Amino acid sequence: MKDTGLDSVISRWRLILGQEAEASLSACSAGGGQLLSEEEMIMDAALEAIYNETGASGADGNAGMGTNRRGAGSGRSAINLSKWLGDVRSLFPEDVVSVIQNDAMERKGWKQLLFEPELLAAVKPDIQLVGTLLALKGKIPEKTKETARMLVQALVDELVKLLETDIRRAVTGALNKRQHSPLPSLSGLDWKRTIERNLKHYDAERQIIIPERFFYFDRARRSKEWTVIVDIDQSGSMASSVIWASVIGSIFASIPALSTRVVAFDTEVVDLTEQCANDPVDMLFGIQLGGGTDINKSVKYCEQFIEEPKKTLFIIISDLYENGNQAGLVRRMRELRESGVRTMTLLALSDEGKPYYDERLAAQLSRDGTPCFACTPAKLPVLVEGALKGQDLGELAKRLGLGR
Repeated sequence: MKDTGLDSVISRWRLILGQEAEASLSACSAGGGQLLSEEEMIMDAALEAIYNETGASGADGNAGMGTNRRGAGSGRSAINLSKWLGDVRSLFPEDVVSVIQNDAMERKGWKQLLFEPELLAAVKPDIQLVGTLLALKGKIPEKTKETARMLVQALVDELVKLLETDIRRAVTGALNKRQHSPLPSLSGLDWKRTIERNLKHYDAERQIIIPERFFYFDRARRSKEWTVIVDIDQSGSMASSVIWASVIGSIFASIPALSTRVVAFDTEVVDLTEQCANDPVDMLFGIQLGGGTDINKSVKYCEQFIEEPKKTLFIIISDLYENGNQAGLVRRMRELRESGVRTMTLLALSDEGKPYYDERLAAQLSRDGTPCFACTPAKLPVLVEGALKGQDLGELAKRLGLGR
């Protein structure tokens, strides 16, 4: 600990500016000596490994380290990635860990973080990292695939916990006029699958399984009040949105009152409904990030699942950079609206909610009755509830502070 508040501020600036600033900052320090504690020196070394402007990454999992990440200085020996990952995770807050990990891959090219099971097991799962992992999945060695799947599963579990309660509440609140949460029939409970999928939640002390999710036989789902179609743009720029959308699709699929279809597209269309309903991780590994965009083709494919237009919610998740028939897309979406389908376009599903998108096409779709807005995952349940209740989504989006 520093003796004064000034020393604490100075040590923070030393971490930011690096070794080059050591002499200048020492003169300002009350003690005039060592600026960094032992723990801070470890933090400094971890930052230096990534933000050193002269260091070079090594093909064998090591990277050159120099002190010129923020200035000039003498070089150091190679870094051990396993130790570096441990230091980063133990010394920095979780949100900072995510930034540093992603910078390691982007600035230093440390993609080998994803190729060695021991290293991958030490990585903190987050949206950006999993997006990179999915984009590189074809290059991942066989020995690492199971670890990669575990990492994706950890992120999916985290996102489900974050969103499932709000989405279920939104859907049941919209469909049940008495605002009660209807419980599925106990007689339709699939005990075997429910137990198998919840074994990881076994409480050894109480010797019971505490289920996080229940599974039901199809006969318990005879009454599908609504059809929800989630049409996902899987072009490379949509990586974060694809992950969120996959999780959301799996939550929709688990709600008995909804008949859910999940489709992914680039220039081709892939129906991922079965994978989504069974395991969203399988679905994510089935998505091919990259390629062109043919939204019109995907909408045409999805039309076959619309049996009751007035009981259908159609959600496109895309940046709307259409390489297919743009005029045809506008016409199809207008016809869907006129038939009674409730449509919306989410320009992004990310924490930031600041997408890059085709403003002209978004404006055209909005004029025709398909509102387009940047949506963070936390606000999606309110939009879904509003759509199912028949509310004006444009006005609802304004109240939520959403815009194009």
